[in-house]
Parts: sequence; C-alpha cells; structure tokens
Amino acid sequence: MTKTIIADSSPLIVLIKSDLEYILPELFDEILVPEAVWKEILAGGETDAAKQKIPFISWIDRIPAISVSPEIEDYNLGKGETEALSLALEMPSAGVILDDFAARKCARDLKVSFIGTGGLLISAKQKNLISSVSEALEKVQNEGLWLSGAVIEMLKEKAGE
Repeated sequence: MTKTIIADSSPLIVLIKSDLEYILPELFDEILVPEAVWKEILAGGETDAAKQKIPFISWIDRIPAISVSPEIEDYNLGKGETEALSLALEMPSAGVILDDFAARKCARDLKVSFIGTGGLLISAKQKNLISSVSEALEKVQNEGLWLSGAVIEMLKEKAGE
C-alpha cells in the first residue's frame, strides 16, 4: 500500500463520524486533505461530528487549493474529488481514498491508484486495527456510506468473515 494517501471528503467524513479515523495514520505515513475537501467537511452543520473533529486531527496535512487538471474537469466531479485527483496526478506515488463511482471511474481512466472505505477496513483488519470488518461496515453505513449488498458480501468475504 502507498505511504501517502489523499483523502476525499465522503470517506473521511464517514470514518470520522464512525470513530474509525484512527486507522488512517496506522495505514499511511502521510494523509493529505486538499483545500476543497477541507471546505466540504467544514460545510457540515454545527452539530456535525466531522466538522467538529477535523480541525483538531493532528495527522492531517491540509493542502492549499491546487490548479485543477483539465483531464479531470471533463468528468464534472465535485470540487473535493476534482482536487484530490488533480493532486494525485501531481504526486504519482500517492493514492486516493474514493468511494464515489464517477470519481473512481476517472481514477481508473487516468491510472490513479485508489482505495475505497471498504478496502481501508479490510486493510485495518489485516493489521489488527479493527476486529471485525462487518461491524465497521455497519458503523460507516449508519453514518451515510451506501454500499450495495453485493459489495458488502464481497468485502466480508475478502475479510474472511
């Protein structure tokens, strides 16, 4: 797995709200959050757990706004995904945490390495950071991550559950 990861807002939000964000600095040496992702998280309501916690997470490296790659603009993604993928193009050794289908398609097309929240949970279990992918999946789903039944079953199978 890559040592540097760029986080998109949705995976970061569900991990924070599920109290699972602690797995990130255990899985990666460097966690980069582009400015647009930071702003998307801070746009949450006053009682939003992610909005409240993110300013105090010391292991996040906040990256100032970067110029958007023209190749990515054509995909009409959200600002967070666009900046995360643009940054990944500037840093080929970095990967991106992405759950959005269109953003993942863009990453595949541009040969950008990515992992989803489910993949992170499998890696966390393999490193004994969590005891159950099933329980962690339930937590992130309760906080807004949508996964199809087939994807849930595939993730559980990969985790040996």
